[in-house]
Amino acid sequence: MSVIWTVKVLGLGVVALSLSVEVLTWLRRRLRPEEALTEALFFPSQVACVEHIFTPFLHHCPCDLPHGVNTSFSRLLRHIMSASSSLDVCMFAFSNMHLSRAVLALCRKGVIIRVLADKDYAAISGSQIGVLRKAGICVRCHEDSGYMHHKFAVLDGRLLVTGSLNWTLTAVQSNLENVLVTKEPGAVRPFIQEFHRLWELNDPAQLGHTKRPPSK
Repeated sequence: MSVIWTVKVLGLGVVALSLSVEVLTWLRRRLRPEEALTEALFFPSQVACVEHIFTPFLHHCPCDLPHGVNTSFSRLLRHIMSASSSLDVCMFAFSNMHLSRAVLALCRKGVIIRVLADKDYAAISGSQIGVLRKAGICVRCHEDSGYMHHKFAVLDGRLLVTGSLNWTLTAVQSNLENVLVTKEPGAVRPFIQEFHRLWELNDPAQLGHTKRPPSK
């Protein structure tokens, strides 16, 4: 009987040790500092099919564009599509339909999205701002006389996408542009603060009650 009891105790000890190792491994992964990410993307980007980004299990796309090509634009789309909880976009010109499609896909997944746009550009033909609003995405337009010329997005409060690139087809396919993608907290934090400042500044409820002095 004592031998059986000893075997049982040893067996339980092995199980406990195995569980302890698994728990320690999980804790190490959770507590380990997140791997730094900094990536520079340059445009114009090669024109290629991006359908596989929206439909990962698509086996064949009938379009005539090159397939399976890793371009600056496809990498940008993947970064945008990686948002899991929130996406704040501060963009002067937003007319690119693929980027609009990415934002709408995130909205359907339950990602909380806020878009801040320039009031003049939001009203021009081809702007995707109206499409986003119709989908129920919260959009505010900068009302001051100067252009809201920012071009950045913050994903999940920890990933910054910024640079010279407007979210337009011309910028992606024709212009010499740059985009920096980074998780560096010292870079991300000021952009979060700037978005919050402009978001509150352009709150329609506040604009309806207070008249701000004209910009100098």
